[in-house]
Amino acid sequence: MAYALIIHGGAGARPGTDYTPQSLHMERLIAEGQKMLLGGRDALDVVSDMVAELEGSGLYVAGKGSAPNLAGAFELDASIMDGKDQRAGAVAAIEGVKHPILAARAVMEDGRHVLLAGPGARDMACSAGLAEITDPLSYYSEHVTHGSADATSHGTVGAVALDLSGGLAAGTSTGGTFNKLPGRVGDTPLIGAGTWADDHVAVSCTGVGEAFIRSAAAHDLAARMRYGGRSVTEAANEVLAEVHKCGGDGGLIAVDAQGRIAMPYNSDGMKRAAVSSQMQPVVRVFEPEL
Repeated sequence: MAYALIIHGGAGARPGTDYTPQSLHMERLIAEGQKMLLGGRDALDVVSDMVAELEGSGLYVAGKGSAPNLAGAFELDASIMDGKDQRAGAVAAIEGVKHPILAARAVMEDGRHVLLAGPGARDMACSAGLAEITDPLSYYSEHVTHGSADATSHGTVGAVALDLSGGLAAGTSTGGTFNKLPGRVGDTPLIGAGTWADDHVAVSCTGVGEAFIRSAAAHDLAARMRYGGRSVTEAANEVLAEVHKCGGDGGLIAVDAQGRIAMPYNSDGMKRAAVSSQMQPVVRVFEPEL
């Protein structure tokens, strides 16, 4: 049976910056994720674990590595989707929760709603027993060391997976753009914009969120495959062209039901790693698409 896993650490990579710590971290994670899939773990569990690890590292503009908004608050977004039945959960502008992706999964598993925002999202996370952050100014300190203090910086983390039973899943998490307005929500928590998974493909996007929202990027990729007969690679590149028309740069990762992968970008670089039943693990930042 085919399997595949792709993770990304955001399309905000800047030429001249050393991303060795991120590359080494992704190399370790992709190996761990491969073992999980080969051990029979469900795609949803693998995606959830991978994104939580990316959030907790502080190496990316998500989770611990997030930067504050203009009011000094740390508002984070995340979403997750299970391709088997298209269940989905998301949180937007959530504060005080260590792993927004787990909060998004809690929303999904609760089942009453797809998206919760602000205090309601935090309440759901707390009721699920998720780890809280009591001193945000101390916890969210890593963004200074990895460059997100640049006012033009943006970044996201995400994962998509195909498991041995044929299940697909996708998850995405972000701290948003630096110096964003309070309450700003990008594409990451919006199902169909930043994240999508069905029985054909799983997608996680990264980049200028407003452009990905306006192009409904993640679902557009799935629709091009389902209705237009495009391959995952063709659909991914066409979607990025639409994002560019909307004035945005970025990238995305996608895997189809046969384990074929795509991870293109139209920005300067994108931190990403992949492995599949047909491909040995690879880690890339500025190198071309496979």
